[in-house]
Amino acid sequence: MDEPRVDELTGRPTMGHEFDGIEELNTPMPRWWLWTFYLTIIWGIGYTIAFPAWPMISGATAGLLGHSTRGEVSADIAAHEASNAALVAELNAADLATFDPLTDLHRYAVARGSSVFRAQCSQCHGAGAAGAVGYPNLLDNDWLWGGTLEDIAHSVRHGIRNETDFDARYSVMPAFGDILEPADIEKLVDFVPTLADADWDSAGGDLFTENCAACHGDQGLGDSSLGAPNLADAIWLYGSDHDSLTATISNARFGVMPAWGQRLNEEDVRAVSAYVHSLGGGE
Repeated sequence: MDEPRVDELTGRPTMGHEFDGIEELNTPMPRWWLWTFYLTIIWGIGYTIAFPAWPMISGATAGLLGHSTRGEVSADIAAHEASNAALVAELNAADLATFDPLTDLHRYAVARGSSVFRAQCSQCHGAGAAGAVGYPNLLDNDWLWGGTLEDIAHSVRHGIRNETDFDARYSVMPAFGDILEPADIEKLVDFVPTLADADWDSAGGDLFTENCAACHGDQGLGDSSLGAPNLADAIWLYGSDHDSLTATISNARFGVMPAWGQRLNEEDVRAVSAYVHSLGGGE
């Protein structure tokens, strides 16, 4: 095998190959770079021995130091919970009916509840709690099941129309498409948006009294004990346009909310209830 050609200008041998007349010099790496490279290899081997590193079948090597980032997080959480233990105990013992909003306990509950809301509730009710179609706006004063702090806590704890909690809020609106003629549904669709200034002697008024007043009240003002909304205001969960009202009356609605008392501890249920109540729409 021929010896690599020596470059006349630099005096260094070439690598012995050529690409379109271009040759590569066989130039050694600087010593400082090589020593740095060797040190990183040594450091990497030491790291994998000292810290968790190599994946195994059911986990990873623990490392001689037994370090765990999860352990650090758990320790931080435990320290945080210990520092707030007195407030948590006080929050769990508080009477929600007389919860004073001018206390440090209430301020703690609202701050904690805002974190719970962002993590668990904002996906449906929105980051600002303004809701969406089918998901109630929690900023207004229109509450299907009552807006006192106790009412909100019950709704959060047990949920709405779910099948996992025996104490869930539960009501069912009939699908009037199976009960009334299309012409009568059309009359109701035209009548309901006028409830604030309704002509009760009209055909729509008669139909409302016969079919809807039992739940929504004689004047359509709703009944929070039944989860029946106020139909005389300008707040509509599923929309007030002709098509939305037709779909609601014909097919009914059946919104479901999880029972958060099965997923959250009691202090978080109380905290998020205090937060929602503090947004301005609570009764």
